Amino acid sequence: MVRQLPGLSVYNRTYLVKRNVLPGLHLSLGITLFYVGLIVVLPLSALVFKAASLGPAEYWSIVSSPRAVASYRVTAFSALIATLFNLVFGLALAWVLTRYRFPGRRIIDAMVDLPFALPTAVAGISLTALFSSNGWFGSVLSEAGIKVAYTPIGIMIAMCFTSLPFIVRTVQPVLEDLDPALEEAAQSLGGSDWTIFRKVILPLLTPALLAGLSLSFARSLGEFGAIIFIAGNQPMSTEITALLIFIRLEEYDYQAAAAIASVLLLTAFAMLAVTNWLQSRALRYTVKG
Repeated sequence: MVRQLPGLSVYNRTYLVKRNVLPGLHLSLGITLFYVGLIVVLPLSALVFKAASLGPAEYWSIVSSPRAVASYRVTAFSALIATLFNLVFGLALAWVLTRYRFPGRRIIDAMVDLPFALPTAVAGISLTALFSSNGWFGSVLSEAGIKVAYTPIGIMIAMCFTSLPFIVRTVQPVLEDLDPALEEAAQSLGGSDWTIFRKVILPLLTPALLAGLSLSFARSLGEFGAIIFIAGNQPMSTEITALLIFIRLEEYDYQAAAAIASVLLLTAFAMLAVTNWLQSRALRYTVKG
């Protein structure tokens, strides 16, 4: 039974009822902390402790070896190019899905989430079949002198495929919630389409774009299954860091695997910290208007 509080409107009483649906603070907080600790903190702590068991000289020798540095370079550069591509294509796709109605729109909208549901190994095999020298797309590109499979280009395509939904799904809700009156006011003042997009819409989309970019880049850094089939996995050339970690695990060199993985972990944390800082600045700019 809900206790009626004097001096509150029906709306406020309804709000108080809705916010108390979950159990009390201590139980809810305890369940949350237990889940986060078991699923997130515990594995990361094990990784950090394993890497910390190495001495500074040994740790630096592992993470700065030529093969490891080459894998960092391949992974980071490919992830950067894939993220920049997804920034343009993902924003355009979110814009079309939000602003236009056309036959097949719901099918395309549903297909955006396909990389979430599709096993990454299946995606890697499919991309390899399509972009190999005798595949549907690869045969055409081969005639133009462009080789995709077993090259860094293949790595970028696999990263684009698996990380595209992060940008689309973070930008799409913001586009749907934009107030049309803002664009109408800009049009009434004589603003062109490009000026309205650059000075009215883009600042409002910036926090969502930054969130999507960080998630897309982080997913590309850690992607494994979709890449190993199309990359060629040649050390110093097309070997990604995730594969090098897997190789060290197969060699039972757990400390080296943890050391190399810690580099990716620190990179992800640094990237998220910078992204959150940029988001806070963008939100403050948006609020001040």
